[in-house]
Formats: sequence, C-alpha cells, structure tokens
Amino acid sequence: MHDDGDPEIRSMIRFHAALALAGTLLLATQAIAQTAGKTVIATPNAPEAIGPYSQAIKVGNMIFLAGQVAIDPKTKQFMKDANIEDQTRQVLENLKAVLEADGLTMEHIVSTNVFLKDLNEFGKMNGVYGSYFKTAPPARATVEVARLPLDAKVEIVAIAVRP
Repeated sequence: MHDDGDPEIRSMIRFHAALALAGTLLLATQAIAQTAGKTVIATPNAPEAIGPYSQAIKVGNMIFLAGQVAIDPKTKQFMKDANIEDQTRQVLENLKAVLEADGLTMEHIVSTNVFLKDLNEFGKMNGVYGSYFKTAPPARATVEVARLPLDAKVEIVAIAVRP
C-alpha cells in the first residue's frame, strides 16, 4: 500500500495523469484530422495540373494552392516569350481563378512563396504582384531558383484562409 500523502508519490500520480491526458488529446486530434478530410479544388479557368497534384486542396478553412506558372488556361500554352511582368500577371490570374472556384478572392491569401529564375527581376515582378494585393498583403518569401517548370521566369505558391 502506498502513502498518498507522500509528495513524491503525489508528483508521480500527477505526472502519469498528465501523460494519460496528453495521450488522449493526441488520439482525439488524430481522429479529428482523419475525419476532417481534404477536398480538391479544380477549375477549367486555370491551367490543368501537369502532374500528380491538384490545383488546390481545401482542409477545414485553409486552402493550399499549388504553384502556378504562366500557362494560359484558354490556349493551354506556356507564355515562354513573355516578360517577367506578363508572366507574373498570368500566374496571379491563375491563382485568382482557382480561388474563385471556391468562392474566395485574392484578399483571402495569407501567405505566398515566390520563386524567381532571376532575382534581378524582383522589382518588375513586385510591381505586378503589388497591384493584386493593395491592402493587407500576404506574408511572403521570395527566392531565386536555378530552374522552374517549363523554364518559367516565376512561380507562385499560396495559402488562403476562409474567414
């Protein structure tokens, strides 16, 4: 028989109770995540996926948008000869079309990652980018990369949140 008045035993009982509670919370969180599921968002108004990925995935109130390059969804052609401004504009229009397929706007974007072939073109890209995010622009990371799909000059990935 143990002495519940012993501080060391009480501490051990509290530790085990906390451990059991943490385990229960972990299992409950995993169960919720598994049943929450994910929904594919797709639209013909943006380029079709050119690989095993979705234009966007919705989980709860978050929408994870795949990276877009300057493919015109009407012609299905990559704008290979377009300048950085025109490519950026098409990329943002593609992201906008995917968001609209789920009833959202560019204002719902909270984070972007911009991949540039040439960081010297940042200013030109940024001018076009800024015209799409006039108030409360999303958090952003911009990096120069060695190469992008289709030898694009820019690719943008985004995360949006439904209020």
